[in-house]
Amino acid sequence: MAIAVTMTVLAPAVAARADDTYPFRDPALPLDARIDDLVGRLTLDEKISLLHQYQPAIPRLGIGPFRTGTEALHGVAWLGEATVFPQAIGLATTWNPDLMKQVGTAVGREARGFHAKDPANNGLNLWAPVVNLLRDPRWGRNEEGYSEDPYLTGALSTAYGRGLQGDHPVYLQSAPTLKHYLANNNEINRDTASSTLPPRLLHDYELPAYRTAIQADAATGVMTSYNLVNGRPATVEPSLDAEVRTWTGKDLMVVSDAFAPGNLVGSQRYYGTQAEANAAAMKAGLDSFTQDGNNPQSTVTAIRAALDQGLLTEADLDEALRHIFSIRFRLGEFDPPGSNPYAAITPDVINSPAHQRLARQAADEQVVLLKNAGNALPLSAAKTRKVAVVGPLENTLYTDWYSGTLPYAVTPRQGIQERLGAGATVVASEGVDRIALRDVATGRYVTSTGTTDADHVRLGSTTADDAARFDVFDWGQGLLSLRNVATSKVLGYNWGPFVTRDAQPNNWYVQQQFKLEEQSDGTFAIRYAGYETREPWFPAVRYLTVNADGELALGAETAATAARFTKETVRSGVQEAVAAAKGADVAVVVVGSMPFINGRETNDRVSTALAEGQAALVKAVRQANPNTVVVLENSYPTTITWEQANVPAILWTSHAGQETGHAIADVLFGDHNPSGRLTQTWYRSDAELPSILDYDIAKTGMTYLYHRGTPLYPFGHGLSYTTFGYSALRVDGSSVSVDVTNTGKRAGTETVQLYTHQRRSRTTQPVKQLRGFTKVTLAPGQKKTVRIPLKRSDLAFWDVTRSRPVVETGAYDILVGASATDIRRTATLHVTGETIPPRDLRTATAAWTFDDYAGTTLVDTTKAAGTAVAATAPGQWIKFADANLGTGVTNITARVSTPGTAPAAIQVRLGGPNGRLLGTLTVPATGDRYAWTTASGGLRRAAGRHDVYLVFTGAAQVDSVRFW
Repeated sequence: MAIAVTMTVLAPAVAARADDTYPFRDPALPLDARIDDLVGRLTLDEKISLLHQYQPAIPRLGIGPFRTGTEALHGVAWLGEATVFPQAIGLATTWNPDLMKQVGTAVGREARGFHAKDPANNGLNLWAPVVNLLRDPRWGRNEEGYSEDPYLTGALSTAYGRGLQGDHPVYLQSAPTLKHYLANNNEINRDTASSTLPPRLLHDYELPAYRTAIQADAATGVMTSYNLVNGRPATVEPSLDAEVRTWTGKDLMVVSDAFAPGNLVGSQRYYGTQAEANAAAMKAGLDSFTQDGNNPQSTVTAIRAALDQGLLTEADLDEALRHIFSIRFRLGEFDPPGSNPYAAITPDVINSPAHQRLARQAADEQVVLLKNAGNALPLSAAKTRKVAVVGPLENTLYTDWYSGTLPYAVTPRQGIQERLGAGATVVASEGVDRIALRDVATGRYVTSTGTTDADHVRLGSTTADDAARFDVFDWGQGLLSLRNVATSKVLGYNWGPFVTRDAQPNNWYVQQQFKLEEQSDGTFAIRYAGYETREPWFPAVRYLTVNADGELALGAETAATAARFTKETVRSGVQEAVAAAKGADVAVVVVGSMPFINGRETNDRVSTALAEGQAALVKAVRQANPNTVVVLENSYPTTITWEQANVPAILWTSHAGQETGHAIADVLFGDHNPSGRLTQTWYRSDAELPSILDYDIAKTGMTYLYHRGTPLYPFGHGLSYTTFGYSALRVDGSSVSVDVTNTGKRAGTETVQLYTHQRRSRTTQPVKQLRGFTKVTLAPGQKKTVRIPLKRSDLAFWDVTRSRPVVETGAYDILVGASATDIRRTATLHVTGETIPPRDLRTATAAWTFDDYAGTTLVDTTKAAGTAVAATAPGQWIKFADANLGTGVTNITARVSTPGTAPAAIQVRLGGPNGRLLGTLTVPATGDRYAWTTASGGLRRAAGRHDVYLVFTGAAQVDSVRFW
């Protein structure tokens, strides 16, 4: 979902049942019969009204209001104080499906608790989990997902979804919805960029992330994403009905992302009218329109117009309503009181003691020990008498956009102090500079006047008291937040005045971001670096000025006309942190991200580097105290190459919710032996990363599946305070087993990971691929046999030549170990499967089923269905490998189009894009890429098996091709 909306009741509360004799009220009837009865009683206007996110009450039938979409990624969000579990990426690093289910159960129970408070507004259709694959570490929403791997993502999302919906055979505790279908992993141009997915990438990588939970009946629907997929907006993605709904025998409800239906006519310009857009979305499989917050009018008007124009029929509406009501019935809405056990859940479950304990367990298990040279950790609480806890995150907890409201907060400093007790000393410093900003023109200081919207920041006196002092938090690439010393609130822009109102940067429009830009004369201009848009209502000016009343204003387009300030450093953060670290038994440096600044919805990261100021702090503290531990608290891979080389011990944690400080202390002092494992590859530098818009991980070498370099930390990495030995690897027809022994002196938990590699194949195969994993907890010296299922069908991949899965005959490496690069035992499995026959191009062949390509992209054949290949420049090509031309072909026929008025051509070559030229197919000018025509041309005779290349000489599209 994009933005929060005001939650208001759209209709008065109604009686639970107007007439108990309606068949749809009879739980003894089959569900389909009950749904048909209810849909059949609705008027056309009522049907239309129920297709919006905010479904109104139908008083004459005793039906109450219903709202889709309660956010629940790592706790119930936006409804008030609730248990805040670790971020989704943190939950994933536990590699613990059992724990994931427990957390999901707790979140589902709390959703029921909120629903009991306010049934009309606190809905039970939960928009979680996010299963988008984390194939690029710069994605702004990395914190919301689980993994770069589809198998792991599927296992974890299935567990979380099962917990959310409960185990009852009839009723749902809540209704989980998978986000965001499909291939949504960039925020830049997120509503206009197209994710290009060739067939293998689609079927082997993207679809399994969604399919697993749905096949397991652990999700009740999907949300469509903002982006385009192969040129077509995901809001009208035809695979919703054609593919997704075939994965389960149960009904699914498909919802749009917020305001995405409007994008079809707006930013995407895909349809001319909203009536066409909404009709196409429903035809594709969309059931519920998330548009215009709680105002359904535009949706109602568009659907009514679509009916009047014959674009939709009432039967189309009925089909969508059946999907919607299938979920509402399973939630128990229309059954007698007492029938649904989940309806008895009361608000006292919210942040219950049991959930607090579970939050601490989850926070403990998600911590990843990245490095531990010389057994620097765990610390001895008995021997550690003085600890320096320093860094910008040492005494705060940050929440993210989809977080719930913290009921309490245990910070790192608090957790460490509590663990050490009164007999030890904790010295602390945030390690940030404290500055004062003095206006050059007047000599007066920028000063906070209070903490409300009415208290405008202005120029104050000529001396800098605490109201004129600000602590500077560096979030990288020059981005800063400025916290006022007197108020402890951050400076922010509030659509006109500047105020010190907020405890942390927050909200959809993150207005608490600044840059201090030094000028040639040593003075500074202050650039507002918060939310900006191309909308005409937003000012183009970005620099601060001072108005006639002495208040700060956004009044200059360039630094040249901005107000000038001197920056006076009242206190050096690095010096203060170093002073704290000197003489301490250990220095714990807590650095990381601010979730509303460093990467979030609408904002990809531009770099994977640690913020420059934070990196400098770590180096200074490490030099001052060799016993330095870095705690990296963020939501994504970070290129901490210097830290890995120079700091003895490094822990990673997500923003782990209310129990973060306890979890850090638990791991630092060995009360919890770390068992978290990374779910993404951590690359060594930004230079290894391709364009974030390039989704083809096989060609770009992204993720552990295809990366051939040496990562900073590999997929699956995580250390322990004990060691594990692997022995006696055995492979049979249904599983792989290995003996695992705790060879250290402490009890610990190992995550045993099973990978395979196919040695020879017709196509490019992954370097290795996760096929299963098991967590095993062992006492010192204890040995257990770990068994991981592995079926022959698990080795299947998508055969582009026949458009179906295939298991090839051949030798497969069985790789078992502690990470993708820490393989402890190997074996060989010989599989009898298929040999993919040569491709027969003498039958009509879909062009997008090519084997390789260069420069071309994929586009929609029509707005309703189909995928074609598009070239935009000369020299771009597609390849059909090992094509059988039989006894000889002399002609080519293709379905083609061109976007403009000039003809184009496609060369047919053998062996390579510059290989033997068989002939050239002229593509006539069609003037519209949707205007397809059939073109034929003669070829020099060719026979036998060849790699056939189609090389474009200009902009053209090809949908299918046949040689004869």
